[in-house]
Amino acid sequence: MPSQQAPIDSPFGYRSTAREVVSASDVAGKIIVVTGGYSGIGTETVRALVGAGARVIVGARRVDQAHDVLDDFDGDITALPLDLSDPTSIDAFAEAVAGVTDHIDILINNAAIMASPLARDARGFEMQFATNHLGHFQLAARLWPLVLAGAPGARVVALSSIGHRLHGLDLDDPNFEHREYDKWLAYGQAKSANALFALQLDKLGEPKGVRAFAVHPGGIATPLQRHLSMDEQRAMGWYDEEGNVNEHFKSTEEGASTTVWAATSPLLEGMGGVYCENCNIGALADENTPRGAGVFPHIRDEALAEALWRKSEEMTGVRFPG
Repeated sequence: MPSQQAPIDSPFGYRSTAREVVSASDVAGKIIVVTGGYSGIGTETVRALVGAGARVIVGARRVDQAHDVLDDFDGDITALPLDLSDPTSIDAFAEAVAGVTDHIDILINNAAIMASPLARDARGFEMQFATNHLGHFQLAARLWPLVLAGAPGARVVALSSIGHRLHGLDLDDPNFEHREYDKWLAYGQAKSANALFALQLDKLGEPKGVRAFAVHPGGIATPLQRHLSMDEQRAMGWYDEEGNVNEHFKSTEEGASTTVWAATSPLLEGMGGVYCENCNIGALADENTPRGAGVFPHIRDEALAEALWRKSEEMTGVRFPG
């Protein structure tokens, strides 16, 4: 069953970097899959892991760009094509991964899009939900036999966001066919789904030696904001009038730290199903919780997680193998 959603005694925190965090773990020789591991915090996630001796397989929508970024890294990295909005590409990526390894120790569902204009994938699904949640749901199902082969001790990390506080999850209308599209509500829906995915996957994986975690990386200036104008970002306080980033934002190295902590920390052995932030298990939100932190109740709702799982199976036509 999921672990208690409450902070533990962690030596790391808000300003820790991914490389500092991984130094407290032993990942040498581990096989790690990272989606979108060539942009933003994904790049720093990969850099820290390969620097500590892991072998990393990167799923990349733009493989040439991935090579431009990653080829100078000193470590064992394989970049393979992956478009999370395309079911055929997801299956091909999973098959390619199976061709280069017989197991996966850690799967990190890092790739995402945020606050994009209304778009739909080939199946008609709203693009943020399709890419951020359904694509990773299908990918995890296809890679599940390899993850099980890495058990006991295998982990799955799903990147969520404080954007989950916007909720927006409507299992009767996940594709905004009967309600007006709101890019932030759609993002909140997708990020809530990521956290609920980790909650339910942990329940299914625990008896098999696999644990799952959701992660809020923090506020970071990265290409994730590509769909937002500078005026929008200034209005939200992310940049000032001179174009300087908010001093409370994390660097990309700091932004990757909680992902790496959830994926590798020995402090989390025997635990799972929790939402992590600032290199710790997040605290439940209340009226005194700062806007950029905290765990809102709906992503701890096990019945909602189960319902989302069934809906995801229905929408993708994919079921997790036993």
